[in-house]
Amino acid sequence: MRCPYCGSLDTQVKDSRPTDDSSAIRRRRVCPDCGGRFTTFERVQLRDLIVVKKSGRRVAFDRDKLMRSLGVALRKRPVDPDRVERMVNGVVRQLESEGESEIPSARIGELIMQGLKSLDDVAYVRFASVYRDFREARDFSSVIDELNTDEDEPPPKPRAKAPGKV
Repeated sequence: MRCPYCGSLDTQVKDSRPTDDSSAIRRRRVCPDCGGRFTTFERVQLRDLIVVKKSGRRVAFDRDKLMRSLGVALRKRPVDPDRVERMVNGVVRQLESEGESEIPSARIGELIMQGLKSLDDVAYVRFASVYRDFREARDFSSVIDELNTDEDEPPPKPRAKAPGKV
C-alpha cells in the first residue's frame, strides 16, 4: 500500500481488526520511510460497478464519493456514523447483488433516498435538494409533504381492557 504522505510503496501493517459490522477489515499502517501513520479498509467486492450518468457517461462506482455526499447531507446531524456505514454497505450489497454491472445513477439515488428517510429527515431533504435538482422553494415543500404523508399513518389503537382487569 502506497504511503499517502511520501509515496513509498513499503508500508507495514501494525494492527488489523474487523469493523463493527464485520463488513470490512480495518488496518492501521505505518510508513518506515517517513513515519506516517494511516488507516486502510479492505472490503468484499462482488463485481465492478459502473455508474451510468444522466448524460450517458459511464464512470466507475466510487463508494468514497457516495460517503462524501452523505457526509454533506448529514453535516451537523445527530446520526451515528455506524448507522450511515451500515446503510451504505446495504446499498452497495444490493447494487452488487442485482446482477447488473452498469447501474443508472438514478437507481443509486433512489436507494440512498430510501435509506436516508429512515436515518434523518433533514438529511433526506438536503440530499433530495441536490439529487432532484431543486430550483424553487415549492420543491422543498413537496419533499416535506412526502415525509409528512409517511408520518401521518395513524398509530395503532390501544386495546380496550377487559372489565375487572387492571
